[in-house]
Amino acid sequence: MSKRYCLSLTEYKRFPTREVCIGDVPLGAEHPIRIQSMTTTDTMDTQATIEQSIRMIEAGCEYVRITAPSKRDANNLQQIKDGLRKRGYNTPLVADIHFTPNAAEIAATIVEKVRVNPGNYADKKKFESLTYSDEEYAEEIERIREKFSPLVQLCKQEGVAMRIGTNHGSLSDRIMSRYGDTAMGMVESAMEFIRICESLNFYNIVISMKASNPQVMVHAYRLLVNQMMENGQNYPLHLGVTEAGDGEDGRIKSAVGIGALLEDGLGDTVRVSLTEEPEAEIPVARKLIQRYKNRGKHSAISPIETIPVHPFEYQRWITDEVQNIGGDQLPVVISDVSEDDVNDYSTYTNIGYHYNAALDKYSLADQCADYVYFGSKEASEIELPGSINQIYDYPLWERFCSERKAKHFPFLPYEYFLELKEKDISSRLNFVSLRAEEADRYYHQLEDEEHPIVLVLWTNNMHAMAQMRRVLFELKKRNILIPIVFQRKYKVEETEQLTIDASADVGPLFLDGFGNGIFLQSKQVENDQLLSLSFGILQATRVRISKTEYISCPSCGRTLFDLQETTAKIRAKTNHLKGVKIGIMGCIVNGPGEMADADYGYVGSGPGKITLYKGQEVVKRQIPTENALDELIEIIKEDGNWITPT
Repeated sequence: MSKRYCLSLTEYKRFPTREVCIGDVPLGAEHPIRIQSMTTTDTMDTQATIEQSIRMIEAGCEYVRITAPSKRDANNLQQIKDGLRKRGYNTPLVADIHFTPNAAEIAATIVEKVRVNPGNYADKKKFESLTYSDEEYAEEIERIREKFSPLVQLCKQEGVAMRIGTNHGSLSDRIMSRYGDTAMGMVESAMEFIRICESLNFYNIVISMKASNPQVMVHAYRLLVNQMMENGQNYPLHLGVTEAGDGEDGRIKSAVGIGALLEDGLGDTVRVSLTEEPEAEIPVARKLIQRYKNRGKHSAISPIETIPVHPFEYQRWITDEVQNIGGDQLPVVISDVSEDDVNDYSTYTNIGYHYNAALDKYSLADQCADYVYFGSKEASEIELPGSINQIYDYPLWERFCSERKAKHFPFLPYEYFLELKEKDISSRLNFVSLRAEEADRYYHQLEDEEHPIVLVLWTNNMHAMAQMRRVLFELKKRNILIPIVFQRKYKVEETEQLTIDASADVGPLFLDGFGNGIFLQSKQVENDQLLSLSFGILQATRVRISKTEYISCPSCGRTLFDLQETTAKIRAKTNHLKGVKIGIMGCIVNGPGEMADADYGYVGSGPGKITLYKGQEVVKRQIPTENALDELIEIIKEDGNWITPT
């Protein structure tokens, strides 16, 4: 099977897709990457939906998606559209359909685009494990054709576009039976519907492969493009990480997943799914897309002849172990205090070491820097906790006495290390800085390297991820097993842009199984924010879990409770449960499926009613909303996963 999924892994080029007409805002081809979002109001509340749509449009939303869970909701799309047009807003509307073909057919006569989920358009997921013969499978496809073809014909007749949007959490039992919970299953789920469209000569199609896990999402999109290239297809891609959550976590997850694809030129439209007001999604999407506006002007990177990884599945690259870096160890976080007052206790509080003056002792936070870079500074006026692994620039480290040298570690450029390595270096661990653009000069020396080093890889290339990936691929092909720390320095004026940039630069490398550490630096951003961002990237890429994870949907008209308020309440009571994953879903449409990766689930199952899950198993049904959080905590306690907050 070919590993090809983009035009180039080293030269930024957008994957050429066909143009899809969506009202007056065409998608794909040479058009800009479009931004969209989805209303959270009740579709039957015409005025509220109009007002929210206007807020989204004025924030920069280019397509407004509205749920149509019933025929009644679908019919009301006309009132919403008329109200928006009357007020001078011509932004294309998209109807979001689950389970209800008749609603989709009504919507196709009103809006500019219809989104269908192939996992539940013609199926009702029962989470049953079934076995199909080839003949039975073919009969199922014919059944789907009968249900789906009328919508295709309507869209063709009305000039309406269609998004075939696969969700990892709502794959049909039929797909699950043959392909399992896999990227291939997601791709085939969409391809079944695409083949029906093509047999009816309908090509005004957009495709998406959304998941709450960025690893799964990226692999599915890559595999989709691989299959399209094999088939001679070039449909535009809608990108998104579904149920990303809120706040920093939601932004990191989205930037890691969407950014990994945009870096390789994939993607024609983006939605950042946050459990916040929909207009809050737009600036995040804009900042993410803006990164690629002039990306084609990046410095040249040597081509990659062969791909030494599996781009459609996660496999961690196991390096040698030096101290606690590499091997089977979790990736480390390095904090930089070289620009701070190293004799001030608050400096260390910002990186997870809290000093109690009354007890004259330090306590460590759950998120605590594993190594601390001091540069050329020494903390001479206070005593540091013994658990801090200290890194110093080599000229200072070299002046330490033998005892201090044994406890601490030097930081130096690789070319300087080559001159020194037979002289005075650490016998335990040396942090050796290597600029990715210069790596070609040193592969032969690295192949023979026997000293205890960790490479700190960095670049000045605008196309940073691709430049560093080029080095990682070469190291892997040469079987050079030296641990790697990714170093990135940023000059930014606001934290959100840094969050997006770092997540998209470094996150994709971890998704491909590389990396033994992360080292983020910025003079404009506080160390506690850099620390939180570093751990957040490791968590989003699933390589190091350091806090509770919330898989929460962004809300829509189907939602049966206030998602923002509920998520905040659940987070307040459970955010100390390190490593526990909790799904918070507003309705049953994607709830159980998208929570496949969660330990516990809180799902709206009716007005004022919640169903609680353990994994994908229902444990309590129809709990009154006012009691549901307490009941969830009881389930966690019964499992022995509850820790009393301190």
